[in-house]
Amino acid sequence: MQTDDQTSPAQALDAIVARAHTEFSEIDNAAELDQAKARYLGKSGALTNLLKSLGKLPAEQRPTEGDRINRAKQAVEAVLQARREAIRNQQLQAQLSAEVLDVTLPGRGMGVGSLHPITLTLQRIAALFRSIGFAVATGPEIETDYYNFTALNIPEDHPARAMHDTFYIDDDDPLLLRTHTSPIQIRYMQEHKPPIKIIAPGKVYRVDSDATHSPMFHQFEGLWIDEHVSFADLKGVVSDFLQRFFEREALQVRFRPSFFPFTEPSAETDMGCVFCNGDGCRVCGNSGWLEVGGCGMVHPNVLAHVGIDSERYLGFAFGMGIDRLAMLRYGVNDLRLFFENDLRFLKQFV
Repeated sequence: MQTDDQTSPAQALDAIVARAHTEFSEIDNAAELDQAKARYLGKSGALTNLLKSLGKLPAEQRPTEGDRINRAKQAVEAVLQARREAIRNQQLQAQLSAEVLDVTLPGRGMGVGSLHPITLTLQRIAALFRSIGFAVATGPEIETDYYNFTALNIPEDHPARAMHDTFYIDDDDPLLLRTHTSPIQIRYMQEHKPPIKIIAPGKVYRVDSDATHSPMFHQFEGLWIDEHVSFADLKGVVSDFLQRFFEREALQVRFRPSFFPFTEPSAETDMGCVFCNGDGCRVCGNSGWLEVGGCGMVHPNVLAHVGIDSERYLGFAFGMGIDRLAMLRYGVNDLRLFFENDLRFLKQFV
């Protein structure tokens, strides 16, 4: 190892280590640190060149000088590693400062989705009727005048048509948005022979809109056609459904005489108010009763339209509003809440 007259080999190595320590400590960038490393430990670095020069020394000096250079090299590597750790910690602290995270706060988590309350109500209705042998039938929402009115014993001049507030699509070819799901019953009876036992749920449309009415709403109707079906069976099915739907075995149900063109005799279905238990409140108008639907024995004219012998077969039909049942079950006082897509309302059903 070559040195000047005033500097010993050991002093020269100490100077290299000291210079490396000073240079490394002033660097705050990993890439620059690698460049500085090359000046000491690279292929042409100061310590590397000293190791290469060992071959020029006398054989008896090589072990001593080699050991001294290796110890200097290890010292430089230790300083280098310490500076790398310091730079890494500085970068981590800077990142943590930029991305402050208060681990004492509760996590936001992922939102949990749910079915719409109307869908939940529809599924509950379908499950209850399937449990007593009813099938679920569907049909088109755009209907003809025949299926929506005529086949249901509502001829063109019948005043009941005016009560339906119908959306007509084309006056020349009278297509319309169905005003009830009864057309599904007609289509099903045309394609199936008795005994028939179905419910027909779906969207229906009428020109009406306020807190308790919507231009589009949901309805389901039930139909049972067989040789020995009576009004007593109708009362039993409807009463059992309402008691199971609202989970109240003691729920009172009554049937008031009424008129519907497609049933005879016909009745309105009322149930005891689920809010006041029949004592009278604002919801039920202090009557203790809530109207929930209509029902009756299928009119012979309807059976005649679908080719079913009314002398052999009898049947009953009933209908209820799915939205109204949902409002009563969940205590909702404005129908429009179901369709405004306000997450503050909808997340209550998650």
